[in-house]
Amino acid sequence: MSVIIILLIVSILIAGGFLIGFLWGVKDGQFDDATSPAQRILFDNEQSNKS
Repeated sequence: MSVIIILLIVSILIAGGFLIGFLWGVKDGQFDDATSPAQRILFDNEQSNKS
């Protein structure tokens, strides 16, 4: 039974670490621009070297 308690505590700590990382990313603006990366592949801005 003590193994289950240890695993539960470890899993809560890992989940808390992921939550802190997610909140840190949101605070730093990691997820602000969700539209342009999806559209960037549709538009070719580079000039091709075809003759």
